[in-house]
Amino acid sequence: MREPPGPLPGTGHGLIIPSIMDHKLETLPGEEGFEGSQAGKEKPAYRRMVFDILETLLISMVLFFGINLLSARIRVEGSSMEPSLHQGEFLIVSKVAYKLGSPRIGDVVVFHSPGNPEEEFIKRVIGLPGDRVEITAGEVRVNGQIVEEPYIAAPPLYEGTWAVPEGTLFVLGDNRNNSDDSHRWGPVAIDQVVGKAVFVYWPPEEWGLPGGGEPEISPP
Repeated sequence: MREPPGPLPGTGHGLIIPSIMDHKLETLPGEEGFEGSQAGKEKPAYRRMVFDILETLLISMVLFFGINLLSARIRVEGSSMEPSLHQGEFLIVSKVAYKLGSPRIGDVVVFHSPGNPEEEFIKRVIGLPGDRVEITAGEVRVNGQIVEEPYIAAPPLYEGTWAVPEGTLFVLGDNRNNSDDSHRWGPVAIDQVVGKAVFVYWPPEEWGLPGGGEPEISPP
């Protein structure tokens, strides 16, 4: 009788069972250099964040300087424009209004004070270049025509006649009897005008166009 085959060489059990411990784990595709790969991803993300911040700052600066070139923001001081504008209100002033168009009677304008260029006044345009302004018996006349003004605090108590030279504007405060304006120091040069007041933006309850109404010019 034939003997059953003995154990295979090199084993005590007749089977060769490979151990996973006898082999090095193979690196899966894409896992090699995992930490270096993550760092590579973080660096572009960091650069992108810095670029976005710089881009936002640049756009903000361009908008800031652009807005300042086209407009100004001023705070009303004093009561010379009552009841149309009040102490402490903030307005947006268009610097390009009179580069694109011409002043009109009734416009509210900001200009450098004739006596102190560092100081700015806000008043209403009453006379244009070449006009003749007359104030008598509480009425304002421009070239003989009565100017109906719904925005004034009270009729003026003073009288006078003024010719408005070319390149100037005749301006008055709406609080006629408590205003330092053209009835005292004459017309203001147009090149001293900062711009036209176009919007009251503070306080919120006063949002809107400045002025208190439009003047009407009627025959005498």
